[in-house]
Amino acid sequence: MSGEEPAPQMAPVESPQMISTVKLPMLKKGEYTLWSMRMEQYLTNTDYGLWQVIMNGDEPVQTTKDENGVETEVPPKTAQALLQRQKERKAKSILLLAIPDEYQLRFHTIKDAKSLWAAIKSRFGGNVESKKMQKNVLKQQFENFFVSDTKGLDKAYNRFQKLISKLEVHGAAVSNKNANQKFLRALPSSWNNIALIMRNKEGIDELDIDDLYNNLKVFEADIKGSSGSSSNSQNVAFLSAEDTNNINEVNTANGVSTTAGHSSQGQASSSSYTDDLMFSFFSNQSNSPQLDDEDLEQIDNDDL
Repeated sequence: MSGEEPAPQMAPVESPQMISTVKLPMLKKGEYTLWSMRMEQYLTNTDYGLWQVIMNGDEPVQTTKDENGVETEVPPKTAQALLQRQKERKAKSILLLAIPDEYQLRFHTIKDAKSLWAAIKSRFGGNVESKKMQKNVLKQQFENFFVSDTKGLDKAYNRFQKLISKLEVHGAAVSNKNANQKFLRALPSSWNNIALIMRNKEGIDELDIDDLYNNLKVFEADIKGSSGSSSNSQNVAFLSAEDTNNINEVNTANGVSTTAGHSSQGQASSSSYTDDLMFSFFSNQSNSPQLDDEDLEQIDNDDL
């Protein structure tokens, strides 16, 4: 019939693969700030129009009520309006999918994506006091941070990076100097020699934490090998303690002491390993003065 308005042309439906190419960030307790940053990246990467709908809102959905009081939406009259309605619904659905299940009923009744985003921020973003508390907790975690000798350098560095990122998000950014010095102090005792060298190395305070980590990775295999050798030596000594005591009794009876010999051998072995490690370290540093064996011999063993 000529008096009827033509039905609006359907806008092309976007490929669902656009949503699945990037993993949807899920909101976790205490991580609203990071989640909101990830969600912005997710939406702008998926469809920038979705982020615009959340930030700027959309035209209010027009509704009508029938004689029974049942409210229904008025269909959009143009293809552009239909596309905008689809973006609004998609943006709201994505936000609902990203929040914990126990909050679905509470937020499901919110009608538009912009209002939903504001409600999520109000519920999970925290107030001034809670943010201050989170910052203090993160600072304490930074002070107490340590590197486990058993879990390895990689896992420790990942934890440290995440901690630094959280501090920065909460307005407590850590300088390169403080980050580097803290990470070096947090290394286990098996790293003492390398940590001492690095902490006093020229330019360490300006070095990026990633570069520090890469420098330390060079020595991880040697450190693990040294720790393993030390552990094996202790096990052998423990297992042969009875035989050693018998030998000492014989030597003591003959006026011979074995303690000094064992001590000097252990000290020589430790000194040799330290010298080799330090010489290897400095020889691989292009910006550092080269040290030879004579230079190393002039350094006191306690300083080493």
